[in-house]
Amino acid sequence: MKALHLRVSIALLGALPVPINAQAEQHAPDRTQAARAAIHPVSGAGEMQSWLARVPRTVDYPPDFEAALTGQGSAFVIEMSTAPGCLPCGDLWTKLLALKTRYGLTVRPIGREEAMLRSGRLGLPWIGHPVAWLRPVSDEARILPIAIGTDHAANLARNIYLGIKMQTGVRAAVGVRAMAKFTGIVASGAGQKGEKRR
Repeated sequence: MKALHLRVSIALLGALPVPINAQAEQHAPDRTQAARAAIHPVSGAGEMQSWLARVPRTVDYPPDFEAALTGQGSAFVIEMSTAPGCLPCGDLWTKLLALKTRYGLTVRPIGREEAMLRSGRLGLPWIGHPVAWLRPVSDEARILPIAIGTDHAANLARNIYLGIKMQTGVRAAVGVRAMAKFTGIVASGAGQKGEKRR
């Protein structure tokens, strides 16, 4: 009789719901799944604008924002990956050129292979185009991603400011926390066979 009670008890225990923390562990996405969830491939202007509409726009800037970009912008170069027919690339390029005109920044394209190498060095998944990087004019090794996918011009300006601050001595953790939310709005071919993931 005791054996029967023991079997029934074990069967009932097996039927109980799994604790919440154990459920979370079972369903937690791995790093690749998380990276893919943050990528929003777009193939048309409407789709791109729809994703951009969900992205919060920076409205508050630090007091030294204009002075930092105008005074130090020429010491830095922004390089971005691009591809023919890439709609978000054209959008990001247009916004960066407007910021170039306003703050005296240098902006230029880089190739896909260089972009992939940079992503790999920093442990970022290669998600496709566009990716924008900031570095000092005099140092090709000190690169920071400032945009992964296109973004609002206000957010790009904020990220350029934070990148300059990080490159000139502000504690990296402060800048990284503030710049951690990239949109991931990229060209629709990003997840296809032609684009490797790292």
